[in-house]
Amino acid sequence: MTAAAGRFGGRFGGLGIAGRLLVAMALVLVTGGLTAWLVVGAIGPGIFRQHMVAAGLDGHATAVLHAEEAFRSASATSLGLALGAAALASLAASLVLTRRIGRSLGALSTAAAGVAGGRFDARVPPPGIGAEFDELAVAFNDMAARLDESHTLRRRLLADVAHELRTPVATITAYLEGVEDGVESLTPDTIAVLRAQGSRLSRLADDLAAVTRAESRDLALHLEPTAPAELLAVTAGSAEGRFAALGVRLVVDADDGLPDVVVDRDRIGQVLGNLLDNALLHTPAGGTVRVGAARADGGGLRLTVADTGDGIDAAHLPHVFERFYRVDTARDRRHGGSGIGLAIAKALVEAHGGTISAHSDGAGRGATFAVVLPARGGQAR
Repeated sequence: MTAAAGRFGGRFGGLGIAGRLLVAMALVLVTGGLTAWLVVGAIGPGIFRQHMVAAGLDGHATAVLHAEEAFRSASATSLGLALGAAALASLAASLVLTRRIGRSLGALSTAAAGVAGGRFDARVPPPGIGAEFDELAVAFNDMAARLDESHTLRRRLLADVAHELRTPVATITAYLEGVEDGVESLTPDTIAVLRAQGSRLSRLADDLAAVTRAESRDLALHLEPTAPAELLAVTAGSAEGRFAALGVRLVVDADDGLPDVVVDRDRIGQVLGNLLDNALLHTPAGGTVRVGAARADGGGLRLTVADTGDGIDAAHLPHVFERFYRVDTARDRRHGGSGIGLAIAKALVEAHGGTISAHSDGAGRGATFAVVLPARGGQAR
């Protein structure tokens, strides 16, 4: 019996979902028909006879026997017609349903195979055969869209990293070849150039690691109550030397009476440091950068870094927090930024449950970066 069941299961398992549905419906129909036939042929006449006898009639009288036979014949006829109609209706419904389900699952299978093969533009149309199937199609399309976006970003990231590496590597290689050929010597200037390019490579590697950890949420936040004025003072204190060397004025402007905010001091200090570095890169000598703190609308803390520098065109504002995005490629590379500082700032702010935004009235009119942190801070992980 077990072997027979196994063979049946093996045959049944080889069917597609459409075949399985047809077999299942056929089994239900046959089981229902046999049950109804058993009731009508074996149990029904006996119950009919009992009622006739209870009514005072002789169970062996010709009239009773004739009535019983008529009952059996009428029941069998009506049961046969009902089962035939049910079988036809079930078969028609099964065929329509199984073909639609099979066609929908076939489309999903084809699309899934396409995604597995690297074609992330594959999409599944809504099958329209039930909320569950429609939700499955929507979920699959969302997954494919995210994979497509991730794939595009990954290719762009690799291209950008290769581009960023090309300049320092080429410079180091050229100087080393010059030293080997005797064209260059290891003078203090040559060593300074090599050291600067090596530092650029190290900074790029550190920034990539930092933004990857932050965006993947693989980041431990050590949350503690922090006074906003203290946060600004420490950040400005560490940056004022760089600002003074370039002739840019740094102003700290914090409102009085601000409540403590629960943040990771080092991480938010890193955010403000990156914003200040960005402002310094794009503010000429004689300009001013203001770092401020105020209450945010709806509670929490609003930190701002505003400069009087190059400004940002409206077309670039939605992209300034993307990795390696540069408003002016030539100018930004001359300034020496890695192109990841704002992406790191965005990831760290969002890890605290906050938001970051950029505003500018246009080229040459300065820019303002605003960080809004919730009153309770992010979640320690």
